[in-house]
Amino acid sequence: MSVPAELLAARLRRASEEAARQNVDLMVVTPGTDFRYLIGSEASTHERLTCLVLAAAGHRAPPALVVPKLEAPGLAQLPLDELGIEVVTWTDGDDPYLLVSDLAGVPTKVAVADSMPASHVFGLRDRLPGVSLGLAGGVLAELRMRKDAAEVSELRRAAEAIDRVHARMGEFLKAGRTEAQVGADITDAIVAEGHTEAAFVIVGSGPNGASPHHDLSDRVIEAGDVVVIDIGGPILSGYNSDSTRTYAVGGEPAEDIRRTYAVLQEAQEAACRAVRPGVTAESVDAAAREIIASAGFGEQFVHRTGHGIGLDVHEEPYIVGGNELTLVPGMAFSVEPGIYLEGQWGARIEDIVVVTESGGERLNARPRDLVVL
Repeated sequence: MSVPAELLAARLRRASEEAARQNVDLMVVTPGTDFRYLIGSEASTHERLTCLVLAAAGHRAPPALVVPKLEAPGLAQLPLDELGIEVVTWTDGDDPYLLVSDLAGVPTKVAVADSMPASHVFGLRDRLPGVSLGLAGGVLAELRMRKDAAEVSELRRAAEAIDRVHARMGEFLKAGRTEAQVGADITDAIVAEGHTEAAFVIVGSGPNGASPHHDLSDRVIEAGDVVVIDIGGPILSGYNSDSTRTYAVGGEPAEDIRRTYAVLQEAQEAACRAVRPGVTAESVDAAAREIIASAGFGEQFVHRTGHGIGLDVHEEPYIVGGNELTLVPGMAFSVEPGIYLEGQWGARIEDIVVVTESGGERLNARPRDLVVL
């Protein structure tokens, strides 16, 4: 999916302005999600340097794309002329870091992409002696965590696609099957329902559900198991889904499981209700954590309440104690408290929530009850 040139231009302008605000003279962004966000390219990084060189507002240097000559044809579909981006090519044997240095002028502080390979970081360092190198993530996160209407629309499409997979869980999740077998079917369904791939599939049955990031195993799912299903992936635009539901297989769960799950459901509901402009990220975390702790399960809630989502599955803002960031409209993140009883079972409920002008909108719509299959 191509991003309109005018939207990319606005992103580049805001990135330059934010760099200036943070006293960064120049940003050097290699392929990755920041690169895709700024110029719409899905190029990948490798040993040959490709990078966007973007000066802070107030500097005269125009944005430039340094790219190996053999890779340049793959960028021909980008609206680089409309964006005013100069293309600077190089061939094997040239020094691309020297090219960046020539484009940089005389900066004092340069910010590089957080995911830039170390080999490129050191190459730049050697060609920019005396320059302070930092990370561009702090600049670009200020843009990326405030989703525009087009981004929210893509996140909604991703959420609807993963909801369709959860709606089919009765086809896959049955006693007598292994987690790996169930996971393989879910992986196929994720693609069939509108994703380009399955980024992750967690099937945590019985005691494995008490491990929040359990993957898949050869454990055979038994009647009476509680099973955590955490799944997601990107759609064509690159925006991701991420949703967790917990299921009871083969019959009604025991009363103590029902009571504990009710605590979790109340906590997730409270955290979703707490989302609105002007509150802090940590207050949303506290809304869930206080309910779980009051019920005696504080030590069994072992992770933050949520993470931002967009072109990355995990990005800012993080919904965690100590994060005093004020929520504003457009921020999108998961709300996913969990309770994990080691050696027994676990449960998690996860929705993606977007901050609106008046509160928060859940993008996922599947039932949050303990669904019996």
